[in-house]
Amino acid sequence: MKSGLIIFFIKRAIQDIFNNRFLHAVTITTIALSILIVSAFGLFLSNAGDIMDSWKKGIRIMAYLDKDVELKQIAELEQKILDLYGVADIRFISKAEALQQLKAEMNRQTSLFEDLKENPLPDVFEVQMMASTQNWEKIEVLAAQIERLPHVGGVEYGQHWLGRVIGIFNLFKFTGIVMACIFFMASVLIVANTIRLLFYSRQQELEIMRLVGATDGFIKAPFYIESVIQGILGGITGILVLFVIFWVITSNVEQDFSAGFFNLRFLPVGMFLGIIFGSMFAGWLGCYLSLKQFLKV
Repeated sequence: MKSGLIIFFIKRAIQDIFNNRFLHAVTITTIALSILIVSAFGLFLSNAGDIMDSWKKGIRIMAYLDKDVELKQIAELEQKILDLYGVADIRFISKAEALQQLKAEMNRQTSLFEDLKENPLPDVFEVQMMASTQNWEKIEVLAAQIERLPHVGGVEYGQHWLGRVIGIFNLFKFTGIVMACIFFMASVLIVANTIRLLFYSRQQELEIMRLVGATDGFIKAPFYIESVIQGILGGITGILVLFVIFWVITSNVEQDFSAGFFNLRFLPVGMFLGIIFGSMFAGWLGCYLSLKQFLKV
């Protein structure tokens, strides 16, 4: 009996959608545009997060030593750094080795080193962090601990540019959340307005149904199903449009990125399902708010 009622409600909802094609098309299009914008932010943040993770994996803390440090002190300092939490590996680069690397990298400007009377570069430890500690706060903490050790003249880990990049990334993340909330509410209001118009168009029919004993649940069910269908169709349409745009863009630039250190990827499955469920919930909530004015919820 219940399955028969469900089938009846679904058929009635689909029939209403076809009978009011233009109104539902406008609603679905609005939801699709909202989902397109929100999922575009999600796609950007997902790939930007991958880029940030790749950068963090390549971060090395460079600890520059004082000029007068002795070999015995270097060995003791190396052990102290290795004992710090978060240090995976450490490599000592002498100032002579550092100068040789610099000359090799600048082999076309060897004239710059001809009048060099002494090596201006310091000895340095290159510190590699554990994967579990490669986040901004832990990098700063570890760098500060290394800098406080004796015979360490200073540390460098790209803190200036990394801090700015993380700040911009967090700003985009906050903007994406705000945009998602705005477009979610817009979708809810559009669906609520659509259900309100449908209710008014069928008001006489619904009043007759109530007179012959139809319950509020029986009356409301098709409207809720319509709203959920609108949410599903709008969500899928928005994501499909985003996928087409993503495919067109990546088909032209993917080879260049593949040669680098990361690959562009589409929305993760979890985010994809979350967007669809969010779209369905927006449809349901819009219907709830609309019917609340006319029927007991």
